[in-house]
Amino acid sequence: MLSRIAAAIVPSLGRLTTSTDLVAVPAPGILVANHTSLADPGIVLAALRRMDIEPVVLATAGLWRIPVLRHLLDRDGHVPVFRRTAHAADALDTAAAALEAGRHVLVYGEGRIPPRKDAAEAAPASFRSGPARLATATGAPIIPIGQAGARRVASGSLAKQVAGLLTAPARRPFLHVHVGAPLHLPAEIATATATAHQAVTAAWRTAARRLGEPAARTPSARTGVRDRPA
Repeated sequence: MLSRIAAAIVPSLGRLTTSTDLVAVPAPGILVANHTSLADPGIVLAALRRMDIEPVVLATAGLWRIPVLRHLLDRDGHVPVFRRTAHAADALDTAAAALEAGRHVLVYGEGRIPPRKDAAEAAPASFRSGPARLATATGAPIIPIGQAGARRVASGSLAKQVAGLLTAPARRPFLHVHVGAPLHLPAEIATATATAHQAVTAAWRTAARRLGEPAARTPSARTGVRDRPA
């Protein structure tokens, strides 16, 4: 349901294009995307639906407090993540069950939206270890996703994000989602997390280039690894 809604709404918010390194729709895998805006989950879902992929999404549990949205999330089997609680890791068990049932799972490796107030593109921030631990536990490959342009729809303060969403149909900014080729991560969690981060960063650079956006270099001080769970 969410994928169908996204596919219907996103074209009115911007001009979405896609590209992929996939030669065919892969077996269930862990889709790992960069997170820059409140708008990008819908953009990514709309792009994936064009490829006949309708994933289970790991999302912040706060979304389940919205009555109508909660019904849609539960109906489609999406997974709440109770961040910074003892139950945060439970989401990985539910995601593993979804993979076993033949569903793709969409995870945001950064686990948060960057606090920047500008609308510019920047390389993905360091990743939490959740995607790597899920891949290690299930043996599923990751499929890196890079999206660019979502910050042109909504970014900055809450007021600016609302204004951005309201004016997007008139502005119709360019949006691009690039889906990379599947890869299996190494067994060691820190190395796996860094590998996933590098793959998503490469996919994001492709998306940014397609839009003519400057692809900022990841600061050398970052390793791409964060120790906290999903």
